[in-house]
Formats: sequence, structure tokens, C-alpha cells
Amino acid sequence: MTPGFASEPKPRRPPPRGPHAGLLSDPAELAARHALLRTAAHTAPIRDLAARLRAATGRPVPEPDPLDGGVEARLLLLLETPGPRVREDAIVSRDKPGGTGANLRRFLGAARIARRDTLIWNAVPWIIHAPGALNRAPRVAELRAGLEWLPPLLDVLPRLRVAVLAGRFAAAAEPVLRAARPRLPVLAMPHPSPTYVCTSPTVGERIAAALAEAATLLAERPA
Repeated sequence: MTPGFASEPKPRRPPPRGPHAGLLSDPAELAARHALLRTAAHTAPIRDLAARLRAATGRPVPEPDPLDGGVEARLLLLLETPGPRVREDAIVSRDKPGGTGANLRRFLGAARIARRDTLIWNAVPWIIHAPGALNRAPRVAELRAGLEWLPPLLDVLPRLRVAVLAGRFAAAAEPVLRAARPRLPVLAMPHPSPTYVCTSPTVGERIAAALAEAATLLAERPA
């Protein structure tokens, strides 16, 4: 357990303010979230890893959300790559404005997975898009390079009980996860972007099923 984490008060969401309350599009919410990051011991090792990534790649790397579990997380939800708009807030979070964030909040809420049990991260954890460019999928070389940084992330997640891989690019992380943590359950689900969720009712059903299975694993007593 990270020293000092258990005795610290849990980060609290600021009071609601207007139509963007609770979302990182609210400047006051965003400022409060960054203030929490500066003092939250449970995110410090992941922030250190993000700093190492920036130094190694020269690319922007967003921070973990301090309202999530950080190094105390029991569920790793691995997405694909930060979108181009993440430059505006620099945090990996379910509280992004837009459809993907809304779907994450909806599906995680329906699965009744405690926020403090989760860490949301990306298979390619740095921004691959040039400033002003449209969103695009990671290239093979980018994905391979990103997955090399997954074992160092696992090293700071001692309580991890399950990994959920969202989308086909995140699914490429499965061999890395199995090599690093052979007994860790690894589940796959479609990416929660509206681009995929709206294509068929079965997409949302598969996301819900994967997160329900993850919630069941979290509820089980450790072996």
C-alpha cells in the first residue's frame, strides 16, 4: 500500500456547478481535479510513470484521474489512445465531455463498480495526434511501443484483480498482461465510443456483460 494513502481523506468531487458540473469541461472542476493530483499520494507513482513517458517519447501524456483508485485500483480499464482533445485537460477520465465519457459513466455505473476500484489508462498512453489533427487509430509501431510501458504500470498496481481491454487495439495488450500477471483475469469488450456503441444493440450488451463479469470478480474473496 502506498505510504500515507490509507490515512488520507478520499478526494471529493467539488459541488455541482451548471450544465457541465462534474465534467472536465467545467474549468472549476478541472482546476479542482488538478489540485487534487498535486497532493494525492495514490496517484503519485502513476504520475511519475507519466513523467518518464514524456521524457522518453517527447509526447504529451495525460495524468490519472485523482477521483479514481490510482495505485489502489483493483480494475484496470485499458482504452486505446488519448484523443486529440485531451490536450485541453490532460487527464484520463470517465468525466470527459462527449459520448465516450458518457458511455463510460453509464456502463460503469450500471455495473456498480466503485470508482475507487478503477484505473482508466490507454494501451498507447501518449497523444499520437499532431496539434489540430483529427482523431485516428494508433499505428502498429505506436501500439507496440505503447505496450512496452504496460509492465511498469502493472508494477505500481499491487491490488489489481482484473483487467478489461476496450476495443481491438487495447486487446493487443492481452499477451503482455498474461506474461506479466499470469493469474490475472483479462476480459475484452468493445470500445465505448458512440461510433461503435451505436452500430448495434449487441455492442452495448457486450460492454455491459464484460463489466458485469469484472464486478463479479471484484466481489469474490481473494484466493
